[in-house]
Amino acid sequence: MGEILDKVNSPADVRKLDKKELPLLCTDIRQYIIQCCSHNPGHIGASLGVVELAVALHYIYNTPEDKIIWDVGHQAYAHKIITGRKEEFKLNRKYKGISGFPKISESEYDTFGTGHSSTSISAAIGIETAQSYLGKNNKIVAVIGDGALTGGMAYEALNHAGALKKDILVILNDNHMSIDKGAGALNNYLFKISTSPTYNKVKNRVWNHLGWPKMKKHLQKILFSTKMAFFKNGAFFESLGFRYFGTIDGNDISQLTDTLEKLKNIQGPKLLHITTKKGKGYKPAEEDQTIWHAPGIFDPDTGARLPLAKNKADKYQTVFGETLLDLAEKNDKIVGITPAMLTGSSLTILQKVHPERVFDVGIAEQHAVTFSAGLAAGGLLPYCNIYSTFLQRAYDSVIHDVALQNLKVVLCIDRAGLVGEDGATHQGAFDIAYLRPIPNITIMSPMNEIELKNMLYSASLPEYKFTAIRYPRGNSVGLNWRNAPYEKIEKGKARLLSDGEDIGILSYGPIGNKVIEAIKVVKQHHPNFNPIHYDMRFIKPIDQKALEHTCAKVSTIITIEDGSIIGGLSNCVSEYVSWHGYCKKIIALGIPDKFIEQGSIDQLQSECKYNTRDLIFEIEKNLKKV
Repeated sequence: MGEILDKVNSPADVRKLDKKELPLLCTDIRQYIIQCCSHNPGHIGASLGVVELAVALHYIYNTPEDKIIWDVGHQAYAHKIITGRKEEFKLNRKYKGISGFPKISESEYDTFGTGHSSTSISAAIGIETAQSYLGKNNKIVAVIGDGALTGGMAYEALNHAGALKKDILVILNDNHMSIDKGAGALNNYLFKISTSPTYNKVKNRVWNHLGWPKMKKHLQKILFSTKMAFFKNGAFFESLGFRYFGTIDGNDISQLTDTLEKLKNIQGPKLLHITTKKGKGYKPAEEDQTIWHAPGIFDPDTGARLPLAKNKADKYQTVFGETLLDLAEKNDKIVGITPAMLTGSSLTILQKVHPERVFDVGIAEQHAVTFSAGLAAGGLLPYCNIYSTFLQRAYDSVIHDVALQNLKVVLCIDRAGLVGEDGATHQGAFDIAYLRPIPNITIMSPMNEIELKNMLYSASLPEYKFTAIRYPRGNSVGLNWRNAPYEKIEKGKARLLSDGEDIGILSYGPIGNKVIEAIKVVKQHHPNFNPIHYDMRFIKPIDQKALEHTCAKVSTIITIEDGSIIGGLSNCVSEYVSWHGYCKKIIALGIPDKFIEQGSIDQLQSECKYNTRDLIFEIEKNLKKV
């Protein structure tokens, strides 16, 4: 584990160390993260980049009385290791283990739960305001990455904090990356600041003398004057009421601790701009920062990424990317939009061929949707790809800017349903429920890759307007989708996969493949078992003829969906049954009324009781009653 790290079980232990021991502690932590993540995959790149920052913060500040708020949480591994979770980190992101993100209920050192970006400054202002109200004067630090600073919420918070003149320190961790390379004007602005030779030369001369008692007052006056030519690099933050300091090397523990010590005693809103290297200290992670954001299992000695168990099926993301490219070749109005998820969504496939037709707007989901609405209003056909959990942030834009105006936008909802080890902040549980009440929207989900291909195609046709297509993370079924011809899917039309009179099973999306597996198993024990199985495909408009057919033939209906039971397919069916005067037993399988923590997909589906085994149990239990 490392001689220095062995002695550290809390931030109090860090503060007992001599400053000369801090670089050794950072080396130990970095090696520990690499070793643990080599066989237990996680977000390694961002965490390696801020080891020195985590150590410096806990060394200078009196945590947990002083409060540190990490934005996103990808970079919080070192923080977790030195705040009493060193052994527990071995089960990071595992089922019943610790979360991969800061979590209030997990530790007193986790001041605020994070998982979605751009929240730390808002939370810091709130915490500081509450503490001031209660008569406390603990220090508040918010850490935010340059990628997260593209989120509009961060600007709202900066503006508010500057106006309130709250005593908080915002640390801008600048590595010019989110998952893919940074995008947008802000990224260019920060890069200009961090690489300006003249600015950094003069800044260093002034900064190195800031601690001299006789010169401190005079130099601070110079530093805080936006009239100085060298300081105009920070004018953007100064205009929002923040005193700007930087840039400094965030991977230099000595410079970092000295700087934080000085800033600790300066009152008011302050912003420290540091530069770090994503993947710092591990050559493979430094050289390919996108892959090493979350590389999977790897050899810690060589950096060789180990192959996962072979699966011939393509990922749904690959199907999306290749199909969109093919459709774009046939229709020059098609464009792709993503909020900082180029690689994850596979929009890189279209980008490589037609870079002018792909727009990465940064971490700004609300803007991504309204920008797409503008593209549609201007005559283009936007396919806007956003992860389900992040689409929640753009709800008003979906309603007000797209649906209300009935614009033709194709919303591709990636990572829909349970996503696994990323946990509660990332499960795509709610998109069915929050989209279903919106007028002027068609919502569909494919059961396999051929269906996804045809849905992407059908959404481009004139009869489809605002359309949402939801699909999960990971591998599809394994069908020969590339050679399958495009087929138009009739809007609101379900697929009858089997007909019978015993039990009705209505599935929505890829989870329907588990229904096919379950029916096969039940038939082995009950050869005469003859159920109805509909792949509903559409949640809106729902196929009322399919529901009428099912209600006319069976007394028990099982609905199964990879989404919240509340507001989802089960509610659709219950509404139909009630409104049409039927008396039917409805068994709803899906995500229950709680937040689902981390674990493998199989573990989490079992916890939610809608895995194949659970479906077999429900079928057989109700067959006896039939």
